[in-house]
Amino acid sequence: MLQCCMSTTSNNFENYAHWQAEEYKIIEDRVVRFSDICVHEFTMGDVEDPDLYAAGPILDWQKSPAGEFVMEHAVESPYWIRQVDHSSYGYRYRIVARLSEQNQTFFSLKFK
Repeated sequence: MLQCCMSTTSNNFENYAHWQAEEYKIIEDRVVRFSDICVHEFTMGDVEDPDLYAAGPILDWQKSPAGEFVMEHAVESPYWIRQVDHSSYGYRYRIVARLSEQNQTFFSLKFK
């Protein structure tokens, strides 16, 4: 679960466990591929505590139809990544989720 006030995603910055290699599992006699995908991205201006200010947009995304789909179908709890955005002197946030290939396709067609 998310630390601080972002309730259902997490920031794996402390243990650097952001990205995982894709994996294959056999489910009902079918091989299913699972991998990480960026499901949401937004920028934040130069603020004193960017993680605190990012909580609002993350929560809004989680309550959206796309966020609800990801939270329901993600294999693990989604996590967010903060990067410095040098072009705007702010921050870029990405929410990454581990989804099956079928759910990635559905998400991409419906919400992107």
